[in-house]
Amino acid sequence: MMTSSRTHPRGRTTPLWIWVGVRMSALAVATVIVIAFSMWLYFGIRDTLALRHAPMQVRQEIEFLRQHPKQNEARLRQLLPQIYDIERLVPGLANPDWWTLIAMVSISVPVIVLCGLAASRPLSRQFTHVAAAAHRVSDGDFSARVDVIASAPGELTGLAGDFNNMAARLQQYEREVRDSSAVLAHELRTPLNAAMGRVQGLLDEVFPLNSEQLGLIRRQLEQINRLVGDLHLVSLARAGQLTLDLKEFAICDLIAERLEWAAPQLAAAGIVTVQRCAVETRVFADRGRIGQVLTILIDNVLRYAASGRSLEIELDGTPTAVVLVVSDRGPGVRPDEVNSMFDRFWRAERSRARHWGGSGLGLAIAAAICQRHGGDLQCFLRSGGGLVVKALLPVPPDCQRT
Repeated sequence: MMTSSRTHPRGRTTPLWIWVGVRMSALAVATVIVIAFSMWLYFGIRDTLALRHAPMQVRQEIEFLRQHPKQNEARLRQLLPQIYDIERLVPGLANPDWWTLIAMVSISVPVIVLCGLAASRPLSRQFTHVAAAAHRVSDGDFSARVDVIASAPGELTGLAGDFNNMAARLQQYEREVRDSSAVLAHELRTPLNAAMGRVQGLLDEVFPLNSEQLGLIRRQLEQINRLVGDLHLVSLARAGQLTLDLKEFAICDLIAERLEWAAPQLAAAGIVTVQRCAVETRVFADRGRIGQVLTILIDNVLRYAASGRSLEIELDGTPTAVVLVVSDRGPGVRPDEVNSMFDRFWRAERSRARHWGGSGLGLAIAAAICQRHGGDLQCFLRSGGGLVVKALLPVPPDCQRT
């Protein structure tokens, strides 16, 4: 299945190392602040209790000397042991304050661990989902998808999205290989059997050996050669090995050329053609290959949408691409078939019936050519009936706008 959009530009996301670093640093800073505040609160409570149990005269004198400790430092040192245990005034582990600090740290450790686990849970869950889906794909289950955790780091959610796209492509290729094997065998066997039967008839002298009979055999072989060539083109394009002769050219001239080539068939089918495009619109692409895409789209209208008596071709644009839109008013397809239209050998039961001819590779070839150019081919149901096919093509580099 060729989805309506193959490119998903990833927005600016927080790098994973920053996501982890910020959370772990925030946890450490918060822990230090909480312990420091707890010790400050502990000393404040202890001092308040000590002063409360001291004689009134001593308490008043200590409070006064604390306000001016430099005026009579010796007297302050003399009074403090009267309200504090001597162990609290000497350094070392014998000081109970150290044991209080150790207790606070001991209490904080499990809290820190739990908070760290909670902070890293989205990260762990996203990795777990990716690993589980990857295991299913490795076992041949290409329907596996990763549940995206919204609170996970942007890099990981992007990875999950890319994994889902990859799995969808693998599922598409698996389905194409499975579904198209029988179709391909039939497509090759039919003309091959016809040619072999005709040759056998010539050898048995059932048919006369003349140019007409040889012409029939040649047409069957040409059909086989065309089918093999189309398959080879799709394979090259999808593998990124299709050679392109990229040049800047006016797309409107190419549209007019391909419409002129198809004019006799369009007129015979009673199809009214409407062309809307700016003469100065230019693209940066392989003119021959884009012409092939146009020919395929026009041929599809002739084959499957002639009853609509309408063919509209217009150009739209984005800052970095030209959008070629081909519309018809034919019978269209069912909504659940839209995403299958670019599969190899696909034919809808109603509008792509075999008696109309064709190998079922046209749209697959057109999509592969557009994607090889860095663009895309999209298909939509048209309001009021018919189909809309959009081809995204790159504009010349010096014309791109950001």
